[in-house]
Amino acid sequence: MPPRTVVIGVDSSTQSTKAAVTDTETGELLAVGRAPHVVTGEGGARETDPEVWWLALCDAVAAGLKESGLSPSSVVGIAVAGQQHGLVTLDRAGRPLRPALLWNDTRSAPQAAALVAELGGPEAWTARTGTVPVASMTATKWRWLRENDPVNAEATASVRLPHDFLTERLAGVAATDPGDASGTCWYSTATGAYDPDLLERLGLSVSMLPEVAATGGTRIGSLTESAAEALGLPAGIAVAAGTGDNMSAAVGLGLGGAGLLDHPVLSLGTSGTVFAASRTRPASTALSGFAGADGTYLPLACTLNCTLAVDKVAALLGLHRDDATPGGEAVLLPYLDGERTPDLPTSSGLLTGLRHDTTPQQLLGAAYEGAAFTVLRALDELLLACGLDPADPEVAGRPLRLIGGGAQGRTWVETVRRLSGRPLIVPGSGELVALGAAALAASAAGGGDPVAVAARWNEKSEDAELPSAGRDTETWERIGSVLDKASEPLLGG
Repeated sequence: MPPRTVVIGVDSSTQSTKAAVTDTETGELLAVGRAPHVVTGEGGARETDPEVWWLALCDAVAAGLKESGLSPSSVVGIAVAGQQHGLVTLDRAGRPLRPALLWNDTRSAPQAAALVAELGGPEAWTARTGTVPVASMTATKWRWLRENDPVNAEATASVRLPHDFLTERLAGVAATDPGDASGTCWYSTATGAYDPDLLERLGLSVSMLPEVAATGGTRIGSLTESAAEALGLPAGIAVAAGTGDNMSAAVGLGLGGAGLLDHPVLSLGTSGTVFAASRTRPASTALSGFAGADGTYLPLACTLNCTLAVDKVAALLGLHRDDATPGGEAVLLPYLDGERTPDLPTSSGLLTGLRHDTTPQQLLGAAYEGAAFTVLRALDELLLACGLDPADPEVAGRPLRLIGGGAQGRTWVETVRRLSGRPLIVPGSGELVALGAAALAASAAGGGDPVAVAARWNEKSEDAELPSAGRDTETWERIGSVLDKASEPLLGG
């Protein structure tokens, strides 16, 4: 029997790094190493020193290998999937000039509005990049940096996304992929390349940016001697281009050209996202029209306030996160960090419908409902972007795949099931971002199409399937009415 070979899929998220040691042949998750990150900032600021990500990657890989009990010589490839949109600025020596601005840093909201106006409105951006700039996008953060930290902006020799920064540390090659690049708002999904006119408007040049590989599974180089020493891995193993976390989750689910197309996914994490892999290029100003990691498209809607916001409400009420009941007449929009969908970057939480008999458990349930409603409302727009009719019974009956940390929570699952009115599938593989990165690593090591690799691995996955319970239209309409009628002063938009 030939010796076992493994790949390492890295999930570098907002709060932590996970390194999944995965059997190359079967996809068996042998071990997961973990290391935390530190996020700083008050108000709208959210920053992390990129060196924290690198140290966490080294620690997570070491922990994963130790837990697996395998020799480092069994590792044949590595890939990184990272949080999208973050702005990393490097000096000429490749060192970070300042902490990275994270995706959920909302200080660049004025710059986002200015950029939209400069190009002629939302439709012009959708036509060019597939995505309308909001405070989350990298282009707005770069504009903010030039206006508010001009010394560091002027000293910047290279601009990277979080996963780009880590991949370059691994292979010594400046590379990215179409998926993560499509979240910058300076990459055109219409042409599949950086947009020279947008770069000029932003004061960037192609020489400052990484080369865009064909896919996230493309081998862009080999692990360098210095990186191998830091990680305790063999030098020369395959390094994939990697991708953004949402694109990697899609790969991990087997969504893409070699797998499932136009099947919706809801991810419940720090942010809430709904997305699908499609061959149809999305053209909706209400969505982020991203590219996928495998050459498809990944239309996506993202909210800023999901599991962390609901956990904050639980803490304020002194309740466990599952001590919740349906909200009754109460409506709570937990927009504690501003909001991206809808585009309300300066919003705050809004509570209405409070009665004498409202219980703390109902208030917590209302927070779940408000967070779930906000991301689920974009589902019909997502289906339209895939060229589907949401009213078609076949489309309406397609199950919603539920992933992310919230998918492991009883109250989250039941709230989504009640408000979506769809059957749910909770995949048996819990670490889908890391699993997707592992499939990219396997592809780079010679394993073929990454989506096909993940789909083969998933054949043995034990998914939980929950039938539709019918939509709770009363709650749905009540929350929708509040959101539609709430004035900008109330929501702080």
